[in-house]
Amino acid sequence: MKQLKLDLDAKSVKSILDAISFRNEDAERVVDKTDKDGTVHYLPDPELRDTENVPLSEDIHAYFQREVLQHIPDAWIDESKTVKGYEISFTRYFYNYVPPRSIEEITAEIFELEKETEGILNEIVND
Repeated sequence: MKQLKLDLDAKSVKSILDAISFRNEDAERVVDKTDKDGTVHYLPDPELRDTENVPLSEDIHAYFQREVLQHIPDAWIDESKTVKGYEISFTRYFYNYVPPRSIEEITAEIFELEKETEGILNEIVND
């Protein structure tokens, strides 16, 4: 794109790169930055990002160690996006099931509406 001197916005460049590139599962991890103390930060793959709902009474790191790391050994927790809270399922606590009407009742209503519209249609056509 630089050789052709194409002036494209970021969205267009991303669209082109997505169309002509492919994922290589065996590729080396991409280093984002290295701290002064030697800590290496890798560029995350947004397609592999996931969230977990950890029970409020449980330690996040213990849960992560037990439930996540055994399946994905190079996973990590982004502490800046960690949120503590409680989820209330409104459906579970406040929803009251109302059984649907019977098929006979629905069929009768459809036939009644058909009769009403037939009379209206005759009035429109005859006027």
